[in-house]
Amino acid sequence: MKKLFAAIVAIAMIAPVAAAPALAAPHKDKDNHGQHVSTAAKGNPFRKGQKFDSRRAPNYRVVDYRSYRTLKAPPKGHRYVRSGNDILLVRTDSGIVSSIFSGLIR
Repeated sequence: MKKLFAAIVAIAMIAPVAAAPALAAPHKDKDNHGQHVSTAAKGNPFRKGQKFDSRRAPNYRVVDYRSYRTLKAPPKGHRYVRSGNDILLVRTDSGIVSSIFSGLIR
């Protein structure tokens, strides 16, 4: 009985320490192209799933995907736009942000 109690106490003390790195890791999403992209892009007022408004976007312009090696052709009904130093994949009909590519523009 003492050994069982000691084992439970040891596991209870180690479990929070082992779980801490997993809790501190930044949240990443997989976009349509299979790349891992952070949803908390710094300096960008938009998040995945929000409606894109070009008036709120710093340095707004439509981006040609051929100018960047890592960007593939956008899916049908989407386009790439620049917001600050990030590139957003936006649906053309609804304006919803599908993906955020941070760090492509320096």
